[in-house]
Amino acid sequence: MSYKALRVIISGGGTGGHIFPAISIADALKKANPDTEILFVGANGKMEMEKVPSAGYRIVGLPVAGLQRKLTLRGIWRNLQLPFKLLASNARAGKVLKEFRPDIAVGVGGYASAPLLRKAQQYRIPTLLQEQNGFAGMTNKLLGAKAGCICVAYEGMERFFPADRIVMTGNPIRSDIHPYGQEERSAGMAYYGLDSSKKHILIIGGSLGSATLNRSMQRWIEAGCPGGEEVEVLWQCGGGYIAQTDAFMAAHRPEQVRHSAFLKRMDLAYAVADVVISRSGASSVSEICAAGKAAVFVPSPNVAEDHQTHNAMALVRRDAALLVKDGEAPEKMMETALGLLADEPRRKTLEKNALAMALPDAAQKIVEEIYKLI
Repeated sequence: MSYKALRVIISGGGTGGHIFPAISIADALKKANPDTEILFVGANGKMEMEKVPSAGYRIVGLPVAGLQRKLTLRGIWRNLQLPFKLLASNARAGKVLKEFRPDIAVGVGGYASAPLLRKAQQYRIPTLLQEQNGFAGMTNKLLGAKAGCICVAYEGMERFFPADRIVMTGNPIRSDIHPYGQEERSAGMAYYGLDSSKKHILIIGGSLGSATLNRSMQRWIEAGCPGGEEVEVLWQCGGGYIAQTDAFMAAHRPEQVRHSAFLKRMDLAYAVADVVISRSGASSVSEICAAGKAAVFVPSPNVAEDHQTHNAMALVRRDAALLVKDGEAPEKMMETALGLLADEPRRKTLEKNALAMALPDAAQKIVEEIYKLI
């Protein structure tokens, strides 16, 4: 297929689960035609304003903000400012559209995408939505009625969107995430300084880290790492928790645990992992499926519509993962992971079923839908 050069706006963000799929779509568009011009639109002060430029793309920030669900004095004050920020964001979005003149606007979810996509629909610019989760976010639900195409990663999304415009594409993920062989596993052992004769657990709490996963890990270490004599753990604690975790590790010094704020080589981290413990954000779930890994999901309860539980249950129902509730994680998380590590037939079943659910060409499929709309 021949792809002509386009002008594309991609809008959304707030978390890595929105930003990294957006960058993957942009990369796939540039691969299809290097002359395609791409502009990102996000929310001022959010992580997309740093991550997108570091990926080589231009971004414009809007003063939009999300609804504060905690009714503290600070939260109430921020909610009172929302109408004014929305008006300013709508005006700015209209100006961006008139100046950039896109062929299409792509929304990847998060409140940052609402003003831009609504304005694009008013101007009759084709719009495509990418919904990462098994339970649609509020912004995408509001935009779905007028979107030309909604690209999804889970079945049953007719609950939220017009059925005739839904396309199953999967979630865009990094191109280096795939099933790994012994050579990549050995490279990962060397990179992270691990012992290849032992089993390995990978703990990832998402782009911001996870207090629950960190607390559960600390509790296991304080108990003397029971059941972990022949196990090593690679633990990503998150940038916001690194100082506290450094102090904890200095006090306890467990030999079999490697911790860091971020894992720079996620491909090698997946390559060494026999079991993955993770939050069940859409990107993490998609990566784990693509890598064909046995996982223990601990869904975050602090997300809209409890969508992480919906994401995890899509795998649990197909015998492709295990689930531990957030409130039970300090007692059960490591016990469950170690039990899975010791049960090779069970682990192999989860790996096989997770890999069967992978949709590794999602970004390219979304690019094809973009061109169909135009």
